[in-house]
Amino acid sequence: MSTYFAGLVLAGSLFAAAPAGDQRLYLDNGTVRVGIDRARGGAITWLSWTTQPQNVVNHADPGRLIQQSYYAGKRLDRRAEGQSKAWSPWTWNPIQGGGVGSWARVTELKELPDGTVYCETVPRLWDMPGEEAAARMRQWTGFEPGMPDVVVVRCEFLSERPAEDRWGPAVSRPQEVPACYFTRRFSEARSYLGDGQWRTESQPPGPPWGRAQPPRQAMACLAPDGQGVAVFSPAGTQHWNFGPHGGGASADPAAGPCMHVAPIDRAALGPRSVYRYRYWLVVGEARTLAARLDLLWQKYASERAEVREAP
Repeated sequence: MSTYFAGLVLAGSLFAAAPAGDQRLYLDNGTVRVGIDRARGGAITWLSWTTQPQNVVNHADPGRLIQQSYYAGKRLDRRAEGQSKAWSPWTWNPIQGGGVGSWARVTELKELPDGTVYCETVPRLWDMPGEEAAARMRQWTGFEPGMPDVVVVRCEFLSERPAEDRWGPAVSRPQEVPACYFTRRFSEARSYLGDGQWRTESQPPGPPWGRAQPPRQAMACLAPDGQGVAVFSPAGTQHWNFGPHGGGASADPAAGPCMHVAPIDRAALGPRSVYRYRYWLVVGEARTLAARLDLLWQKYASERAEVREAP
């Protein structure tokens, strides 16, 4: 990952205390279990499957998880107003999980008649403790039809900034589509090349992160036992950020060490922009991942993120 995104993985005294109790709404089809977390901004904080019953999503702080994350406008020094010194100057950066020292607020979380889970969140600005962003994030999470080991997630971001605010007009910025953090045990990174072929990607612990160019817009993180999770994001038009953080091979979702992967798009998000995209999470051993990724590529290779301006 570039140093631009370096901050979203470091744990310490700046970060929010873990919420009390389990406030996730789970989807479970008998093969995969996925949890959308009311206490952590409606982000995905649980992913497990029949051959990997332990949760693989790192949720050590609001910048981890599997979540929406966007960047817009000017980089501002707001330290006089309480901005974190570690993240100054910083862009307008709404985070689904939350910001420095706080988790984001979920306004709606429910299971729909079609079996998907819908969530709406008021995100936090990453750099300013406790500050809500003038924005909303919506998310629909379900299973890909005919593929019980594939989760499909549709994301929608609605910027609701004042037209003349301090961050200014639209500026082209990299966007994480999405940001993903897994437990450190899943530390073998591979780019999918198609037709069952993989390329191993190497990167020392970061940040800064490594950069990869997977030709099929999919990367997998695998554990020593061969189980893994692949992210397929045809909306990723740029490089992918990836790499481990910390040492060891911890399977603890709340531990500091983790594994990161994020496909990157580039978009100019203005005060009233609406941004939409989809991504897929595929679980299992490498041969299963490859077979599913080939099918997803056939169906969705041409899909891209959509950007428009609200009235």
